[in-house]
Amino acid sequence: MKALLILLATTLLSGPLLAQPISGPPSGDNQKSSVTQWIGPVEVTIRYNSPDVHDPSGQDRTGKIWGTSVAHYEYIDQGFGPAKAAPWRAGANENTTFTVSHDVLVEGKELKAGTYGLFLAVQKEGPWTWIFSKNSTSWGSYFYNQAEDALRVDVATQDGPYTEYLTFGFDERKANSAVAYLQWEKKKIPFRIEVPKINELYLSQIRQELRSSQGFDYRNFSNAAQFCVRNNTNLEEALAWSEAAMDPNIGGVEDFSTLQTKSMVLSAMGKAAEANTVMDKAVKLPSATVTAVHQYGRTLLAAGEKERAIQIFQHNAKTHPEEKFTPNVGLARAYAASGDKKKAVKYWDLALRNLPENQKINKAYYEGELKKVKEEK
Repeated sequence: MKALLILLATTLLSGPLLAQPISGPPSGDNQKSSVTQWIGPVEVTIRYNSPDVHDPSGQDRTGKIWGTSVAHYEYIDQGFGPAKAAPWRAGANENTTFTVSHDVLVEGKELKAGTYGLFLAVQKEGPWTWIFSKNSTSWGSYFYNQAEDALRVDVATQDGPYTEYLTFGFDERKANSAVAYLQWEKKKIPFRIEVPKINELYLSQIRQELRSSQGFDYRNFSNAAQFCVRNNTNLEEALAWSEAAMDPNIGGVEDFSTLQTKSMVLSAMGKAAEANTVMDKAVKLPSATVTAVHQYGRTLLAAGEKERAIQIFQHNAKTHPEEKFTPNVGLARAYAASGDKKKAVKYWDLALRNLPENQKINKAYYEGELKKVKEEK
């Protein structure tokens, strides 16, 4: 027993070779931070350690950040590690990292999906350089090696509002792009990220989803077809999806919505006559609601198809004689658009005399429409 205690004491004094550090605050109290932004289906994450303008002793370093030992200019030998020409680490402590789930363009240059060490070459004059390194696991830039660069991009710096804590963020967010930036003290250093051919990424994801649990809901096939119409892409595939939404063998349903989706695809393909035939079938369905038919008529009006819109609104009024408001509003709008002011006044009068309770809040608007038509007579 005594021998065992002596052995243990000796081991503790000499220190275990495989000891792991205990938990504690980050070095320099530079708190770990991260920010994630999605650009469509693409996930972008920046992880970093965030130093303050005020140093750990509380000293204000405003005006003493850029071009000093905090964020040094150009490429220097930091006196430790193999890097003899190291850029700034773009943060504190271990590497700042940039992770992207898909291939993107950074400032117009290709960057493959992956995780990169993110460095910044600060310059006294001229553009600064963002560096994306294949080495993302080192501490600071002491081990930086230019041969490991995946990408370099030059950017112009901007003046920014005072920011105490070094912060990464994203702005100018659009459907296929965003601008990432580092903001600290009174500087903002951006870089633009773009997702080329973003619709192809969506379509790839949609195809996979329609082969999984989402494919058991016919509405998802309609939604996929509508995506293609909105973006004017893959219309043949969209037509197949619109038909799948009506295929009873896979749970599809032929209703106003699915027929309208097919009509939208045909119209986008330039097959107007076929699209109209499909919608003629849709509006004649017993399940076609007054509101659905009315909204279809309004889309025709918006497209300048006045005569067909009148036919649809007439059908709505004939099929639903119990409805005294919505069909008359449709006819009033259609006749006004086609220049038949007399009939427009007639149907606005009928609509106002049959104003339902839930539309009384809009009475002044409808009266204004009637007045407008009368003044144009």
